[in-house]
Amino acid sequence: MFAFIARQPILDKSKSVFAYELLFRDGKSGAYPEHSEEKAKYISEHFHPLGLDDISGEKTSFITFSSDTIISRFPTSLNPESIVVELADPTDNISGLFEACQHIKQLGFKLAIDDPMMVGSKHDIFPLIDIVKVDVTKTRFETIEKHIPRYHDANVQLVAEQVDTQDSFTTCVDLGFDFFQGYFFSQPEVRILKQLPASKMNIVDLMGESSSSNFNIERISQIIERDATLSFLLLKFINNPTINKRYKITSLKHALNYMGEVEIKKFIALLSLTNLGDEKPLEIIHMSLVRAKFFDLLAERRGIKNNPPISFLVGLFSLLEGLLDQSMTDIVKQLPLSDEVNDALLGKNLEMNNYMTLVRAFESALWMNVIKQAKMLDIDQKQLHMLYNQAIIWGNGVRSAISSHYPRAIA
Repeated sequence: MFAFIARQPILDKSKSVFAYELLFRDGKSGAYPEHSEEKAKYISEHFHPLGLDDISGEKTSFITFSSDTIISRFPTSLNPESIVVELADPTDNISGLFEACQHIKQLGFKLAIDDPMMVGSKHDIFPLIDIVKVDVTKTRFETIEKHIPRYHDANVQLVAEQVDTQDSFTTCVDLGFDFFQGYFFSQPEVRILKQLPASKMNIVDLMGESSSSNFNIERISQIIERDATLSFLLLKFINNPTINKRYKITSLKHALNYMGEVEIKKFIALLSLTNLGDEKPLEIIHMSLVRAKFFDLLAERRGIKNNPPISFLVGLFSLLEGLLDQSMTDIVKQLPLSDEVNDALLGKNLEMNNYMTLVRAFESALWMNVIKQAKMLDIDQKQLHMLYNQAIIWGNGVRSAISSHYPRAIA
């Protein structure tokens, strides 16, 4: 059970999430923390702790362990079917490490190492390794290309780390990597000025209604009723247990009576985003969901109440550049969003800029930046972790409502 944690997605060649690497604030260099029973109890009582299922959902978790933990304090409660054990330092010559890794393998866990220079085969422990992670910013592509065949010959899978552009992803696919860690999927593939297709006009209309200070239930109903998929997804969202645990919602008007105007605006915005990026990896939608909820919780904690829900909308639409392959300047010219939302998306709102810096710090496990933003926002840093945890759980719940109806990403 953990309260202070970040996660980074690892995608496969089709840009679907294969796993999340978990980075623990309480552990050295992000490794698995060793909480005393007393501290674990304190975290459970005072914060919003996460279990591994909350963090990674149904995906695999990569977790780094120190050599000492692997040898003498490895947590036996972990599930080998969903955990990859990553060695903090595979070059350690500590007595008993090899035997401990053999035991972990016998339990059914896969073993991974970070090996930026691709010299893993020289380590005594290499015959036990299933996955090797390579920082592609530290290794020449010529070196990678030379060494990859012997890793594949040894049935070792390869993860390319620090893949932060679409070009880098394409290069790593061509080199023969199996998985890819980095935020390349949230970046525009080709920045070109293009008009949104006519088929998206219903979506654009909904986005405008979500950011309007007025609320025209009849107009929104007409937009949604024109598109059977939108009608279906709206009801599926609203009846998701993460959002609504008590009543079965059967229509938009019923939802309005139950949820209220502000919450409905959030969900028609969510509907819009989901359908606007229907050829993109689901993970970019998932990141947008987490950002939206996190921004919403931050605004609430700061005593900011908006109708329309500006903070939620800014978080939700903050990755539109990657979804639409255009600059934000060009995007806001085409979407009927309010001036307040547009200004925030263009970086002209100091409050939202602080939220953006903070969420990026959580996404990249930049803990010192979290501390800095906590002071600027006058929120205890541990409370920020709690809010981010809540956003992750909410995002997981909403993702589960859309994933079975979301097109597979185009590789």
